[in-house]
Amino acid sequence: MKNEKRDLQPEQREEILRILKTRFEKNMGRHKGLEWAEVGTKLENNPEKLWSLYEMEKTGGEPDIIVQDKNTGEYIFYDCSAESPKGRRSFCYDLKALESRKEHKPQNNAIDMAADMGIELLTEEEYRELQKFGDFDTKTSSWVKTPDNIRKLGGAIFCDRRYDIVFVYHNGAESYYASRGSVAY
Repeated sequence: MKNEKRDLQPEQREEILRILKTRFEKNMGRHKGLEWAEVGTKLENNPEKLWSLYEMEKTGGEPDIIVQDKNTGEYIFYDCSAESPKGRRSFCYDLKALESRKEHKPQNNAIDMAADMGIELLTEEEYRELQKFGDFDTKTSSWVKTPDNIRKLGGAIFCDRRYDIVFVYHNGAESYYASRGSVAY
């Protein structure tokens, strides 16, 4: 999925801007006090960020603004798809985990796919913040950024929402499941 050219064709730019604007207007509770005109202008002037949002959308994601960083003014987009996007499922956690598998290797890993898209996995705290805006991952689960001390021991963490509670679990980083993917920003 590596794509060195991180720019969109004019019709792709128009398409993603239209999708993002519609989603923005439909979900105003996620970004109170923000105006689309400012967001749209900032995105139009930042083609690499727009490309990343397009890539998120292509994998079945639904990027939307959750917050504006008070210090930098940067808009922070989270993937707000109801379930872990289909195009980002069945991946182990990272390259080390992928290389450790002797057979039945998945196509990719969550960390590298996110990096290829110019995004990052959410942390556990960010994942919990996302859950304040809806019920996400009620049938799937998502890898989240794993602390180094856990990863050094061979593990990785993932989260989901069941019984109206956000759960954090662990697994071997080389594990992958059809219902586990990644949400990102």
